[in-house]
Amino acid sequence: MLNLTRDDLLAGFTAAQPYTIEAVADAPSSPGVHVVVDGGAVVYVGWTGNLRRRLRQHLTGSRGSSPLHDQVGQILDTPGSAAPAADIAEWLGRCTVRWQETENPGGTKDALVVALHPCFNRQVPRQRRAPAGRV
Repeated sequence: MLNLTRDDLLAGFTAAQPYTIEAVADAPSSPGVHVVVDGGAVVYVGWTGNLRRRLRQHLTGSRGSSPLHDQVGQILDTPGSAAPAADIAEWLGRCTVRWQETENPGGTKDALVVALHPCFNRQVPRQRRAPAGRV
């Protein structure tokens, strides 16, 4: 069995850059997978049909529109007070983001979640079985 490192798994991704609106503006509007890295650890893996829009949504969206935005908010909440979106964006801005354009973003994301165990991904994907008659 191969023991791939995080760098091996992310070899086809863009170079790490600060997770800011300015950096996200350069993301393509195509399908792909994105990873958020905090202190060297991948903390979130996501997939989308439009990288630029989804990356922006994580930064500036609402808790209902982005699981990453929601989970970072939960960390920053204080008793009786929900963290404002600006604080969530500031926290994410201390992280880096990388992305990869791909026509199979769901499969790529699932493989990375299984391999990297990011803390902000709530579920480990179920193994998909080939339809009957296919291998």
